[in-house]
Amino acid sequence: MKKILLVETKLLAREFQIVLFALALPVSLLVVLGQIPALRKADPNLGGERFIDAQLPAQMILLALLTTAFTVLPGAMAAYREQGVLRRMSTTPMHPARLLGAQLLLNLAIVVVSAVVVIFTGWLVLGSQIPQQVFGFLLVYLLGTAAMLALGLVIASVAPNSKAAPGIGSLVMFPLLFVAGMWIPREIMPDTLRTISDYSVVGPFVNAMRDTWAGDWPQLPHLAVMVAGLVLFSGLAVRLFKWE
Repeated sequence: MKKILLVETKLLAREFQIVLFALALPVSLLVVLGQIPALRKADPNLGGERFIDAQLPAQMILLALLTTAFTVLPGAMAAYREQGVLRRMSTTPMHPARLLGAQLLLNLAIVVVSAVVVIFTGWLVLGSQIPQQVFGFLLVYLLGTAAMLALGLVIASVAPNSKAAPGIGSLVMFPLLFVAGMWIPREIMPDTLRTISDYSVVGPFVNAMRDTWAGDWPQLPHLAVMVAGLVLFSGLAVRLFKWE
């Protein structure tokens, strides 16, 4: 496993533009949007908190996660299937599942690093808060990340080739960002759209993170939706995934 992980890390380093995009875009947007005066003022629609305190960092963490889960991971797995790497590995004592595990670990490392950088950049540069309920934040983050990486594997399963995989991922990513409140805060969404957001996994993910920023334990309905998403997407990934 260690050798596979080392090889995968070297291969991923060759695609540094994609990885850099996943890491740099959320941080850059955080800093740029954080300079808007209106976002630095207390907002009654957000319960009196500033947009930059929890809403903006949570959205940027989600952006980094979806970019990685829906473009980097599906593209790599589709390329391995397209090139016959998985098929050749299946004829050796090295099970292809180890390659899948290495890919998941690498992508997990990318999103964790990105989340840490977003949180501390917001704190140091913008004066944003950091999550006050640390254990609750970790629980929410791990559940949301696992669910989105599982959905990324579903995308990898249905993508016909490595070029189509990122495109399909983008078609899934932008609607999810929208219902998560990237452009319209949930607090001012129409009721129908807010209901869709409540069951979208990403909506509860962002809201649960915001709760932990305020020092509260994540709400049970939010956790339940993320667990349901993880079970659903994992099941689909296992059912649809093809090694060749």
